[in-house]
Amino acid sequence: MKEIVFITGGCKSGKSLHALELAEKRKGDRKVFVATCIPFDNEMKERIRRHQKERSKTWHTLEVPVLLSETISEWSAKSDIILIDCLTLWINNIMFQHADIDKITDNIQKLVSSLKDSYCPVVLVSNEVGSGIVPDNELARFFRDAAGLVNQKIASIADRVIWMVAGIPVVIKDTAKCK
Repeated sequence: MKEIVFITGGCKSGKSLHALELAEKRKGDRKVFVATCIPFDNEMKERIRRHQKERSKTWHTLEVPVLLSETISEWSAKSDIILIDCLTLWINNIMFQHADIDKITDNIQKLVSSLKDSYCPVVLVSNEVGSGIVPDNELARFFRDAAGLVNQKIASIADRVIWMVAGIPVVIKDTAKCK
């Protein structure tokens, strides 16, 4: 069954591990992990290495900093599940290329369309960035707003939305239970 699962929460809340656990439960061995992180420093390279160790060898990993919609369109018909980690880094990568809300909105709309057209389940991870204080500079506020926008758009089309709090998954939307 095709399903869109959106997992959000604060930093180090357990989002990635929970997403991986959910995806591992899916039948089939054609599992695709889409990594959006660009490792600019040694600390980030170490984080990536730790995340890679968490995944079994059955996962096919794609490094996709920006072209998420194209990747979903290309891989969904030949995959049992796609896990995307994470949308906030994806927004960061788009902003690095184009700090323009119209470009970001266009990319978000393409992502939404590709998710709706996906042939397989997709699990998406994103940080909740709107719970803190208002950032003190324009670029940080722009990032927060763009991340909030993508989170709203994905949550609106997701079948299930999970908010991670201190390693505990809190289901805040489940359309299967509403039917």
